[in-house]
Amino acid sequence: MTDYPKILNVELGPKSYPIYIGGDLLSQKSFITDHIYGQQVMIVSNTTVAPIYLDQVKRQLEGYNVEVVILPDGEQYKTLETVNTIFDALLKSKFDRSSTLIALGGGVVGDITGFAAASYQRGVNFIQIPTTLLSQVDSSVGGKTGVNHDLGKNMVGAFFQPKAVIIDVNTLDTLNDREFSAGMAEVIKYGLLGNSDFLSMLEANIESIMNRDKDLIIDIVFRSCKDKANIVALDEFEKGKRALLNLGHTFGHAIENTFGYGTYLHGEAVSIGMCMATRLSMLEGDLSKEDTNRIQSILSKANLPTTIKKGVDSETLIEAMSLDKKSSDGNIRLVLLKSIGDSFITGSYSQENFNKVVSNFCH
Repeated sequence: MTDYPKILNVELGPKSYPIYIGGDLLSQKSFITDHIYGQQVMIVSNTTVAPIYLDQVKRQLEGYNVEVVILPDGEQYKTLETVNTIFDALLKSKFDRSSTLIALGGGVVGDITGFAAASYQRGVNFIQIPTTLLSQVDSSVGGKTGVNHDLGKNMVGAFFQPKAVIIDVNTLDTLNDREFSAGMAEVIKYGLLGNSDFLSMLEANIESIMNRDKDLIIDIVFRSCKDKANIVALDEFEKGKRALLNLGHTFGHAIENTFGYGTYLHGEAVSIGMCMATRLSMLEGDLSKEDTNRIQSILSKANLPTTIKKGVDSETLIEAMSLDKKSSDGNIRLVLLKSIGDSFITGSYSQENFNKVVSNFCH
């Protein structure tokens, strides 16, 4: 495995930024410091990641005024109350508009830190250092930041782009198997959306990927980020094509909300959501039964759930889905598949088929 990073650029005019992907990047100072413009740096991490990687990052920041906020770990802490602890720390340290926030952790840390950066003094710089597979291939790229509300996931937030995304795949060495599998749900999603060759590559190499082959991991992270960066460049604020990235997410977010944040990891809920979306696509006459089974098979081989555990009724799940951000005038809009690699967003589907899918998965 080479230590030299692969570099992608998210092309957003004056808001463009690089994504560095490789091994041992956290021990190379310039990847971080090239994107810090003042002297004040606030590192935000959590109780799981900080003991492992915080000192390594701090060593690259000698000479800066560095403060640290350690958050509790878990989706259930992705709240406005948690964001306020970051504001408290920034204000007590008298950090100004020249300060930089660094998100060191998974998707929850990145979303919270990004939202704090977007909001503090109406916007300060921030850098993403994602340490989970899911955050490396999805949530750290594209500028979606925010927190959950009791009534819905990611309901309070902002589009706010980082100055850089630094993906050191060596951080995955300390990621547990369940979290790694959760990240694979988002990787597989890219293969379903518009990149059928990528799905074939994943199918051919799934055993080696799950065994953490570094070169393969760098490849899948790079290809996932490239697909996402291309879509974000075309549709930064999710007015059109970017909404396709939500395949499985309308179902998945409702599953997370109804079972309580943290019961299912985000990627696990998205996996089930993608199975529900593909089943509806099949009932609508778009997706073949063969492709539907193929999708369920690759998710299962990635050790992801494909059914909902008992404990929720269909009415509760549908009510949670109705609060989804993609809903329009009370109509639940979904990302469905015509075939593997050919997706579309629609509110025009048979309500009978929709109810059938939700009912079958809930019972």
